[in-house]
Amino acid sequence: MLRVLLLTLSVVAIAHAELCEPDAQNAFKVRLSIKTALGDNAYAWDANEEYLFKAMVAFAMRRYSSKSTTQISNVLLCNVTDRVSFWFVVTDSSKNVTTVPGSEVEAAIRMNRNRINSAFLLSDKTLQFLKITSTLSPPVEPSTPVWLIVFGVVLCLIVAGIVFLIVAGIQQRKKKNKKSSERENLEEKDEVTVTVENGIPCEALDLKAGHINGVFAADDERFTSL
Repeated sequence: MLRVLLLTLSVVAIAHAELCEPDAQNAFKVRLSIKTALGDNAYAWDANEEYLFKAMVAFAMRRYSSKSTTQISNVLLCNVTDRVSFWFVVTDSSKNVTTVPGSEVEAAIRMNRNRINSAFLLSDKTLQFLKITSTLSPPVEPSTPVWLIVFGVVLCLIVAGIVFLIVAGIQQRKKKNKKSSERENLEEKDEVTVTVENGIPCEALDLKAGHINGVFAADDERFTSL
């Protein structure tokens, strides 16, 4: 019985080895650039990281098809290199000796690409599935609605225009008042003129009110009326 069990395990291992190999049918190559993405915070790729990758692929397959019974053991890795590249296949859970069609694996990976990237702190450029095209990340929606931003900008422009008109009106009024006051001063200077006769300044006569000559006024005081 033990021999039969060992023989069965060896056959399964050989079958798995044939299923997962470079350029095998339904196999995909993965390349990770951990050092490039994380720099000094880069983590080492070890058996734990391989287990996480298998778990994420199994999760993607199960999420892609609600009836899927894919387990972590159904994800096989091979040809792992120090520069962190490897091949993987997903075996059929019912037969365990055949692989899941590559189209289904690709669809599952594309559907859950962001979740897989997040698990390894990488992006489509640093976690590459060479035969699977990159998916476009969903557009980032701003926390503030666009219409509210536009409304705020328009409101600011209106307020700025009103303030400008008020300030311009005040300045124009000040200039007008200044000009009118200067004009009044000039008119007052024109009305009050001083003439110079024989080197003695004399005020202009007021033709309407007349002017009394002081010499004749003195003579009138000497001769009193009878």
